[in-house]
Amino acid sequence: MTPFGLGLLLALVIALCAVGVVYAVGLLRADVKLPDDLALALEVGRTRTTRTGNAIDRLGIRWVPMVLRLMGPARIARIRARLDHAGHPYGLTVERYAARRAVYGVVGGLGGLALLSRSSWLLALLVFAYGWWFADFTIWMAIRRRRDDIERTLPDFLDVLAVVVSAGLGFRQALERVNAVYKGPWSDEIRVALRQMDVGVSRREAFDQLRKRNGSEQVAQFVSALQQGEELGAPIARTLLQIAQDMRRAEAQNARRRAARMVPRATGVITLLLVPATMILLISGTIIGSQTNFGNIFGNG
Repeated sequence: MTPFGLGLLLALVIALCAVGVVYAVGLLRADVKLPDDLALALEVGRTRTTRTGNAIDRLGIRWVPMVLRLMGPARIARIRARLDHAGHPYGLTVERYAARRAVYGVVGGLGGLALLSRSSWLLALLVFAYGWWFADFTIWMAIRRRRDDIERTLPDFLDVLAVVVSAGLGFRQALERVNAVYKGPWSDEIRVALRQMDVGVSRREAFDQLRKRNGSEQVAQFVSALQQGEELGAPIARTLLQIAQDMRRAEAQNARRRAARMVPRATGVITLLLVPATMILLISGTIIGSQTNFGNIFGNG
């Protein structure tokens, strides 16, 4: 077996052993509870899906204080903001993030060192990168999915809200009525803003916090236009319809730009991969079909 194959097999064995240890410890320590994140409970209530913690969280929870000290206050604040943008997927908190960083770091570090001992440099770098970046990569993916869901839902939400407001309901009552029909991350964010207003937060402040919790440009546009319309005394229904139209127009322009960028990418892929592969296939088929003896041609026959 080649060194590359041995390194790959060793990495697979280490990964399976790590998964087995994590699963076993999770079963033995099923009574371990993760610390509650009071800030999360205050901000989002229980509108998002939560879990008591999987086996990886339970295994890494003992190293949370050390990881948090290494991260420092500034990085903890950045992670907390990113978790807000991601919507705290499955109840993910800063403590649970630190627990996962500890487990992924240990597994990636040990696996990378084992591969380095076998001179598998490329696989070792990949395993090290997994241990260092995987926890952040999952948050980044959650942020993208959540932003896409919100931006896809927001224009239709505003259209329905404008119709309900035009029917005579106040903005707050209309917001509650329409939000009861919708499900998903945008509905969760509106529910959070409504709960904040219930406990005495002003509408402007509640929507400012909604904008901070989301990295979407459309959400920022919606909040800014809503506040400007309120300051200028514009009819709320007309403002909502105008915001929805502007969002659809911007989304159409973005779709055209994405399509325009895909054309040269597709051309580059065809030029660099498909054409050479086709030529190699044709030339190889021609050579094999002709049954040419190249030894006789080059005088080696």
